[in-house]
Amino acid sequence: MSLALSPAARDLLQGWLAHVAALDGASAATVRAYDCDVTGFLTFQGTYHGAAPGLGPLRGLGMRDMRAWMADQRNRGVGARSLARRLSAVKSFYRWWAERDGFEATAVLATRAPRFQRPLPRPLARTAAREVMDTVAEQDDRAWIAARDLAVVTLLYGCGLRISEALGLTGAALPLGDGLRILGKGGKERDVPVLPTARQAVARYARVCPFDMEADKPLFRGVRGGALNPRQVQLVMEKARLQLGLPATATPHAMRHSFATHLLEAGGDLRTIQELLGHASLSTTQAYTAVDTARLLDVYRAAHPKA
Repeated sequence: MSLALSPAARDLLQGWLAHVAALDGASAATVRAYDCDVTGFLTFQGTYHGAAPGLGPLRGLGMRDMRAWMADQRNRGVGARSLARRLSAVKSFYRWWAERDGFEATAVLATRAPRFQRPLPRPLARTAAREVMDTVAEQDDRAWIAARDLAVVTLLYGCGLRISEALGLTGAALPLGDGLRILGKGGKERDVPVLPTARQAVARYARVCPFDMEADKPLFRGVRGGALNPRQVQLVMEKARLQLGLPATATPHAMRHSFATHLLEAGGDLRTIQELLGHASLSTTQAYTAVDTARLLDVYRAAHPKA
């Protein structure tokens, strides 16, 4: 049976979460995930040692304690990728705590994350991306909704936005210029260029939308005037892929993958693509090089006379 955290441990954890939210700019969802991950780790250690996890025992955790927790997680069916994420949260907490209180957290910080194969992005072919936008533009008989859906999907593909970033825009973004300042993950800002096609799609939507484009209100609206739900964009893409016979991987996020992959295919610089996507680490962006290499190998095998 799991033991509750001691008041001191809970206060310490809350202090770290406040630090993450205030200084690291983590989103509310990220903070909740960190809370869940670290709370689970600390309560396991209490159960494992048979006492409510106080600060003293938690400072002195060794490799045996870490291996026991990881084994417990795997026995519960936690995959390698999820376990690596949880371990990363635990390490971040302990790193902050050790620096604050001046103790060694070697066993925790030296624990190796399980290896896992990151899935490669699944972009659409260029023709398929264009066909998706053409299909989305004709899905709804209501002109303003069809224009809205096309504007959103065009921003995903034309600017490489995440769906949350596109739906986070407000009327203050109008009229779109040559560039757009985006508030991305972790509260990080980045500037992205806006293609004429994207400007035109958003401008047309703004003209026919029945709701006022107030600066402090969402740019993209649902049928009742509230903020557009991301699920609606997912349904629009799902309908388009079924009409076009595309695979289930043809999601809104695939349009962002397509943006990055097609830039790379055209000779785009990896660092520039990293900045356009808002990736914190270049290693995340490098996944697109694997996609491009796989495409080149396919072309080679199909075209080379001795392949």
